[in-house]
Amino acid sequence: MPKSILAVNAGSSSVKITFYTSEKPPRAIADASISGITAPPPTLKYQLGDKKHKEEVNEKLTTPQDAFKYLLKRCLSDPGLSEVASTDDLEYVCHRVVHGGDHREAVEINEETLSQLEGLEDLAPLHNFSALEIVRLCRKELPNVKSITFFDSAFHQTIPEAVRTYPINQKIAKANGLRKYGFHGISYSFILRSVAQFLNKPIDKTNLIVMHIGSGASICAIKNGESVDTSMGLTPLAGLPGATRSGSIDPSLVFHYTNQAGTLSQSSTSEMHISTAEEILNKQSGWKALTGTTDFAEIAVPNPPSKAHKLAFDIFVDRIQGYIGSYYVKLDGQVDGVVFAGGIGEKSSLLRRTLVDKCQCLGLAIDNAANDKGPGDEETVKDISKGSGKGPRVLVCQTNEQFEMAYHCVAIGARGAGKS
Repeated sequence: MPKSILAVNAGSSSVKITFYTSEKPPRAIADASISGITAPPPTLKYQLGDKKHKEEVNEKLTTPQDAFKYLLKRCLSDPGLSEVASTDDLEYVCHRVVHGGDHREAVEINEETLSQLEGLEDLAPLHNFSALEIVRLCRKELPNVKSITFFDSAFHQTIPEAVRTYPINQKIAKANGLRKYGFHGISYSFILRSVAQFLNKPIDKTNLIVMHIGSGASICAIKNGESVDTSMGLTPLAGLPGATRSGSIDPSLVFHYTNQAGTLSQSSTSEMHISTAEEILNKQSGWKALTGTTDFAEIAVPNPPSKAHKLAFDIFVDRIQGYIGSYYVKLDGQVDGVVFAGGIGEKSSLLRRTLVDKCQCLGLAIDNAANDKGPGDEETVKDISKGSGKGPRVLVCQTNEQFEMAYHCVAIGARGAGKS
């Protein structure tokens, strides 16, 4: 029996795993996640075929590694998961790692590559640490399974030098890797491939403005199938605001906010160093700071419950609108589609309608009925454009980072087989 692929997506408070077949394209076998690691009790979601299950977990799971071990044990002990009865049935574990520095493509983990990635942890301590902890765990617990890391930053390695360079001392910048990297690249890779196929265009002839809008949000300009600009920068903090992130602000603001900006925050550990400034701007800002909630569904409503909720919505719309205008110009007005993706982008019809209304001068228009309905469960890409408008198509894409990693793992396996 062909071996399977396990895709892992680890955050600081949640871990999601999906088992895939190694066929081309891969097929999802089972999907499981643990959320609420930092806000117990943790919650398990599990899907095998058409069967879905959700429950609170009684065990103490305080780290992403705890959650990963729990999920792996739970899945492998399910007699219904016949394709993966043990870890011997796994060929690859593919890991989403947010920051890959200068890596342009996925890498197989060995002592050298792991050491390189550990050197990048200070650039993304809130993101890389959790993922690499599970990478290290897999090397120890699954020594016969190849670990492949996929980087959110790799998709943006095509960004031009003038866009990625910060106007600071270049000797210091290059010595410390201080430049724009961009993130959500695994998602953008999936969206580009899916939308190009939907539009029946070659990838290298496809121009898009894509929004990955979730609790962490970004936007990307894609020209001839390559990223030419994106809103996130050195870290995922830059650009659009999010559930708890400030997004781009005056760099001096945090020093007026607190005189403790450079000290270590209480969230720091001996392995993970987080400054007070990073803690404030990443964890204590965004629409949570404005409204008290991280749930955008409570904010994106026709009649907001407070002025603060309306303000949070208006700020988010304003920032996204600014990037859409900027990227439309960067693409010389040659835009095949404006794409909404990510949890909020896929679900909030109000946000989509509001943004399209504000961008009518670019020729954007939507069919309200199609927008309100949104994509169906089996629709990867849905066209919500109005009629045969002259402007770019307005699309919703249900992105899938897990699938994208498995898809490329199959390709890696095929290349390896070709070499033997």
